[in-house]
This record gives sequence, structure tokens and C-alpha cells, in this order.
Amino acid sequence: MAVSEAIDILIAFEQSGVTRRAFERFMGRSYDGPWAVVSCDLLPSEDHSLNHIVEDAVTVIGSQHWNLILAPPPCTAIAVSGNAWYGRGMPKNAERLKAVEWTTNLWNLIQAHSSYGIMENPVGILPFKPSQYIQPWEHGHPESKKTGLWLHNLPLLEESNNVKDKFDALPKNQQQRLHYLGPSKDRWKLRSKTFEGIGEAIATQYGQVLID
Repeated sequence: MAVSEAIDILIAFEQSGVTRRAFERFMGRSYDGPWAVVSCDLLPSEDHSLNHIVEDAVTVIGSQHWNLILAPPPCTAIAVSGNAWYGRGMPKNAERLKAVEWTTNLWNLIQAHSSYGIMENPVGILPFKPSQYIQPWEHGHPESKKTGLWLHNLPLLEESNNVKDKFDALPKNQQQRLHYLGPSKDRWKLRSKTFEGIGEAIATQYGQVLID
């Protein structure tokens, strides 16, 4: 990529700012040309960044062509962990069917509006399989949260800091900390927050793809 070419990166459905900040750090130290990294969500960013758009992510994705889009869309209805409520014959199954259609359309939109795209979601029931599954313990966090990555024009994400030995030595309630979180108004936020190590790996590896 020519040094003078502008790079626009969108982190959709992100309130925490974890991945946005990781891309900001990478681009700031690695690219001499103009660049912008923005996040968007219906809620304000936790870090009060000016590089956050409070708007529907689908609208922002479709507003222009982006060099890279990362999107971890809502997963409650399509994750296998919700089968007891959203499975076939269950009261919320109609919501699951709508969510599958919506997420499929979202992935098509991401590919149409980006040179490179990533969709991230826990193990679910989407009819199209992810490019790969990743775990936090592959990126410095001794925890388990098997997550699928759907990749558009990108290589597989490589392990950045494998701590499987440390993970294996922990009791189950620490390995699966997010699963054992007690009820609270912020439980959904804690469960959906990107692990810092994963955000850093995505920004470093896929940021390099952008500037090469």
C-alpha cells in the first residue's frame, strides 16, 4: 500500500474501545500515512473517546467503503449456549431464525463494504462456518471462550502468546470465569468485552496486512 494512501478502520458493535485502542497503537507506530480508527455502537464508549460513533452499526458499516471492518455482532439468540431458550420448539425460536437472517445479511454487508473484514462470534448455529476458532489462552489469557472468526480476504489469526499450561493448571471456575459470573446489570457487558490480548493480536497481525 502506498504510504500516502489513507486507511479507514471500523470496529463495529464495540463499546469497550479495546480493539480500537489496539489498532490506534499499531497504526500510530507503524504507518506514516493518514489513517483513522473509529468504533461504533448504540451506546457511548466506556473510554469517552471522540473516535466513537453512537449510531446503529449497520448504518455506519454501509456508509462508506472501509479498508477493514471488525464486527462482533449480538450473539444471544444464535449462540449454542442459548439453545434452551432459542432452540427448535422453544419459545424464542422465532427470534433465533430472525437473528440468523440478520447476521447473515450483516456478513454480506461487511464483505461488500470492506477490503478486509472480520466477524467475531461465540460458537453458534449460523449456516456458514467460521474461518477458524480461537481461544483467549492462545493470546495470553488463561481462560476459555471458544470464539469463531469469519475472515474476508485475511489469513488465519496466529497464536500470539500461548498460556495453555497455565490454563490447564487452574480450577474450572477460573478457566471459565465468564460462564460463572453471577447475575448483575453488567454481566452482559463483561461477557462480551474483547480480551486485551486478542484485540492486540488482531490489530498487530491484520494491521500489518493493511500497510503491506
